[in-house]
Amino acid sequence: MGVPEAKQGDSGESQVFQQDLELPQLTTTTERKLMAKIDWHILPCLCVLYLLAFLDRVNISNAALFNLKTDLHIETGTKYNTALTIFFVPYVLFEVPSNVLLKKLKPHVWLSFCMFMFGLVMICQGLVSTWGGLMTARFFLGVFETGMFPGCFYLMGMWYKRSEAQKRFSFFFSSTTLAGAFGGLLAYGFGQMGGDRGYSGWRWVFIIEGVITCVVSFAWFFLLPDFPEDVKWMNEEEREFIRVKLAKDVGKSAHHIPLGWRQVLAVFKDYKIFVGGFMYFGLIVPAYSYAYFAPQIIEGYGYSAVKTQLYSIPPWAVAFGFSLMIAFASDRLKHRFAFTLFPIAVAIVGFAMLLNIHGVSNTHAEYAALFLVTSGCYSAMPVIVCWFAMNLGGHHRRSVGTAWQIGFGNIGGIIAAYSFQTQDAPQYRPGFIICISFICLSAASCVVYLVALRFENRKRDKAAVDPATMNEEEEEFLGDMAPTYRYQY
Repeated sequence: MGVPEAKQGDSGESQVFQQDLELPQLTTTTERKLMAKIDWHILPCLCVLYLLAFLDRVNISNAALFNLKTDLHIETGTKYNTALTIFFVPYVLFEVPSNVLLKKLKPHVWLSFCMFMFGLVMICQGLVSTWGGLMTARFFLGVFETGMFPGCFYLMGMWYKRSEAQKRFSFFFSSTTLAGAFGGLLAYGFGQMGGDRGYSGWRWVFIIEGVITCVVSFAWFFLLPDFPEDVKWMNEEEREFIRVKLAKDVGKSAHHIPLGWRQVLAVFKDYKIFVGGFMYFGLIVPAYSYAYFAPQIIEGYGYSAVKTQLYSIPPWAVAFGFSLMIAFASDRLKHRFAFTLFPIAVAIVGFAMLLNIHGVSNTHAEYAALFLVTSGCYSAMPVIVCWFAMNLGGHHRRSVGTAWQIGFGNIGGIIAAYSFQTQDAPQYRPGFIICISFICLSAASCVVYLVALRFENRKRDKAAVDPATMNEEEEEFLGDMAPTYRYQY
C-alpha cells in the first residue's frame, strides 16, 4: 500500500490524514439544518453565560465611579488595585481542575452551578462595608468564574470543525464586548438608584446584576448543552454524522479516555502549549487594562460620572462588529495567523495615539483611539484562542490546553490591575507603555507559534507515516501529537 500524501487546504496548510472516513448519509435532515440546530442550542446559552460572567467581573470599574472607593475608604494607595488583583489568584490556579470537573460532571451541571455561585458572590459584593469584605468577595468571584471561559471554549471546540469554528468563537467572545457596553448602560441606570433603601448606587450595580445571574443559572441548568456524545436533542443519525465529520477534521475525540493527572501532565510535554499561553497572555494585559480603567480614562476627558458610563458604550459596540468581520474573513479564507497580527496592529495604533496625544483640544482624538484599542484587542483574542484550541486534538489535550492558555494568560490581569495608577492620571503614560509592550509580546508569540506549526507539519510530511499502520487507539489518544495529524495556520 502506498503512503498517501497530505491534503492541502485553501491556505496551504496540511490537513489531518482521514481519507478513509466517509460521512454517513443524513436522511432526516441536511448538514446545513443540523449545524443551525447545533448553533441554536449552543451559542445563545454560552453567550449569555459568559456575558454575565464578564459583566460581573468588570462592573467594579463602573461601580468605582459611584463612590465605591470613598465608601470603603480605598480612594488612595493601591487597595483598589489589590482588590482587582485578588480575583486572578484563584482564577489562574483553578482553570485546569475546573475543566477536569467539567468533563467528569458534564457541562450543564458544572457551568450552571458555577454561574449560580458567582452570581451569589456578586450580591454579597454589593453588601460589603470594608476593604477586607471586598477582597473576600473578589477572591470567591475568581473561584467560581474560573471555569467559565476555558470551559465554554473547550465545549465549543468539541462541536465544530476548525474551518467553521472562528465565527462561532468570535461571536461567543464578543459577549465580552457586549458586557462592556451593557455594563456602562446598566451602571448608568442603577447608579441613579443611589439612596434607594439606604444603598449607594454602586451597591445596586452589584446586587441587581448578581440577582439576574442567579435567576438565569436555574434556567441554564436545563438549557446548557453537553458534549455531542451526551446530548439528547440529536438522534443517532445526527450524532454519528457529527462524530465522523469531526474525526475527518481533527481525528477521533477520545471521549472515553479518562482524564486523570497523568494525562494532564502529559499535555505539558508539548512546548507549543507554552507558546499558546504567551500568545494570550500578551493581550490580556491591554484587554483588562481597558476593561478595568476605561471609565476612569474617559472621566479624565472632563465628563461627569453618569456621562462617562454612556461614553463607555460606543467603543465596545464597535469592537463587537469589528470582531465578527475579522472572524468571518478568517473562516472564509481558512487562515488564522494574519488575522491575529492585523487586529494587534490596530490596537498598537490606538495605544500609540493615547500615549502621544494629549490636551483639552485633542479629547476627540483620544476618544477615537479607544475604538482602535477595543477593536484590536477584542478581535485578536478570539482568533488566538480559536487557533490554539482547534489545533489541539482529542478531549484530554483540548481540555487541558485551553484551560492552561486561559489560566496562564490571565496572570496578565494581575499586571493590568497595577498598570494604571491614580497618580499617573490623566495621561497614564506608564500604563499605555506597558500595554504596548505586552501586545508586542503577543505578536512575537504568534510568529513563534506559526513557525512551530510549519516545522511540525514539514517534519511529519517527511516522515510520511501510513495511517493504515497506526494503532487506532494510540492515534486517538495522541490527538494532535499523532504523526498523521496536520496543524492549521
